[in-house]
Amino acid sequence: MALALGLAPGLPLADARAREPALAVVLHDPAADAALLRALGRLCADATPTVAIERPDALLLEIGGSAHLFGGPEALAERLQLRLEAHGMRLRKALGPTPDAALAFARYPAAEGRIARLPVAALNLGEEAERGLRRAGLATVHDVARQPRAAIAARFGMGACLAMDRLDGSAARPLSPRRVRARLRFEERLAEPILTADGARTILARLIERACTRLARRGKGGRRFEASLFRTDGQTQSLAVESGHPTRDPAAIGRLFAERIDTLADPLDPGFGYDRIMLSIGRTDPLAVRQPPLQADKEADSEALAALIDRLSIRFGPARLMRLLPADSHVPERAERRAPAQGAIAQGATALPWPQQQKPEGTGPQGIGPGDPPARPIFLFDPPEPIEVLAEVPDGPPFRFRWRRAQHRVSRAEGPERIAPEWWRLKSGALHGGRTRDYWRVEDTAGRRFWLFRHGLYDEALESRPPGWFLHGLFA
Repeated sequence: MALALGLAPGLPLADARAREPALAVVLHDPAADAALLRALGRLCADATPTVAIERPDALLLEIGGSAHLFGGPEALAERLQLRLEAHGMRLRKALGPTPDAALAFARYPAAEGRIARLPVAALNLGEEAERGLRRAGLATVHDVARQPRAAIAARFGMGACLAMDRLDGSAARPLSPRRVRARLRFEERLAEPILTADGARTILARLIERACTRLARRGKGGRRFEASLFRTDGQTQSLAVESGHPTRDPAAIGRLFAERIDTLADPLDPGFGYDRIMLSIGRTDPLAVRQPPLQADKEADSEALAALIDRLSIRFGPARLMRLLPADSHVPERAERRAPAQGAIAQGATALPWPQQQKPEGTGPQGIGPGDPPARPIFLFDPPEPIEVLAEVPDGPPFRFRWRRAQHRVSRAEGPERIAPEWWRLKSGALHGGRTRDYWRVEDTAGRRFWLFRHGLYDEALESRPPGWFLHGLFA
């Protein structure tokens, strides 16, 4: 669709907006792009052990030794394409005799799988060298191949000759495949099967001790632990626990497994006995050695909170225990987001800081006096509730308002605090759409404090309909 509108990479933003006024623009996030490529690479890991990331937009898979397992190269490529498209990806696949050829065929499908028909841009020599080749009348790889190598090297460098050799395989192109480190696994094989659940717990505790010793040697902590109990009749029972913080404390991990066992709908049933018990660590993170505090402090409190969150998440499920994190938005109802509490612990170090509460500037003679409430209330209505307001002047503070059939007479008011709409989220006709808000902190004659806003301006040149008033929050 973008190409149909005349939008292409390298087009200035002003030109793009001139062609498509409704264009949504977001900042480029290279780190997110790299994370996406790594995730896509993991989806292809079962097709071949050699999956290399080619930034910024490609994956290279060496399938010579595995394609026959899937019915041939074309069948494997089709299988991977369907898998990625099922995750919302749109991609171009290509097969080639060399990594550079496959990459070039994917980026320049007009070549139809023929190296000679590739444009000189496929050599990746840079804009200046590409411009020089075109000025010399060399538009395709075939044109370049017909020239003497010495002349090409003298004018455009040995890199041009190396790129030609890598396309046809005359020179090797080393790949740097992603390496997945094998999980840490610890197991005990039993000559005599264990016939009780308590006996299985004892062995699991020994495996946890071994796992924590190995983690300490590596300077790591575990985030996900998985236990597998193998019965003599061939059945396997699996248990998994997760921790919000990396840990290698055997007692803490043991408590998590005990909590998980207690929440099982069907208790552990050894049947004729367990003859093998295995513990694997699905995820590890760095965990440095630190000096324990001499007295209680905030760090100790945070560790206790993390342990409590882990236990509650295991008992009730991680999706039922949520935590609020700050979001990058100046619109009040979008200034926070919900996330699973365990994941929110890990995100806390990199999350945006909560804004500091401070008294708004510009307090007038009617400003709220001693004991000022914060600039933002803790309790917000979703959605804001409509109210009827009477003001002395159109742009002035409310004098009286009706909310839920009750009249409130304003004794003090402070504001306005103007919040403009987020232009990239404009939605015509909606309450959260593109209208300016003027917020007021008000106190009625009974001492109750409210957060009100006027939705829209009275300037007819700026607004197409009269503004309305809403109650957005209550101060404690």
